[in-house]
Amino acid sequence: MAFIELKNVTKAFHAGEEEYPAVQGVSLGIESGEFVAVMGPSGSGKSTLLSLVGGLCHPTSGVVSVDGIDLGDLGPNKLSDFRREYLGFVFQSFYLVPYLTAVENVMLPLTIQQGMNGKAKDAAREALRKVGLDAKAHRLPSQLSGGEQERVAIARAIVNRPPVILADEPTGNLDLTTGEEVIALLKRLSQERGVTVISATHDFKMLNVSDRVVWIRDGRVDKIENREELSISIGRIGVRG
Repeated sequence: MAFIELKNVTKAFHAGEEEYPAVQGVSLGIESGEFVAVMGPSGSGKSTLLSLVGGLCHPTSGVVSVDGIDLGDLGPNKLSDFRREYLGFVFQSFYLVPYLTAVENVMLPLTIQQGMNGKAKDAAREALRKVGLDAKAHRLPSQLSGGEQERVAIARAIVNRPPVILADEPTGNLDLTTGEEVIALLKRLSQERGVTVISATHDFKMLNVSDRVVWIRDGRVDKIENREELSISIGRIGVRG
């Protein structure tokens, strides 16, 4: 069994009497430590797929499991425990608390377990150091650039040392150079710490660092390309490394 496994997963949303399938019959296995990009047009189901892996929504049918844990078997409390232990989330919109400093934002996942104590602050400072922002630990989000805010968001995602990072359009609000830096940072976390990274993205530069790319269209997996196949796609598209 793969570390993350989806078996014939479907997710449909309802608006009145209308049903809108966002993910349709997806089966996919992801190994521990893999860097996987999920790519496709807007509205293709990329973000919903990440939400299913993160337990943020339940499938209409099928099974989602992480490390042998069937997420459908978990109640709300157990699901919260699972997310805290296994997952770090990185979003396009950062979601930083504007009146908290960088280090205080990074501490937030730890306060549930430890409170705002010295141990939590030390862990947050170490996470900021890993993303190159320890010198700006006491700045507010408004005093940071967009790329720096994204780095704070990544530090917050890794402060619990989760085995999985789910990144939803992590470069969507960044300029070209800053986006490349964030991609390189996520790849380094995967290589150095063995973190499994799954990124839903439109950014073709992700092809340069991904072990596999899952191409999704209309909620279905169109094709999956491994590292060797990706080299052909990279050459065809002309993605700069």
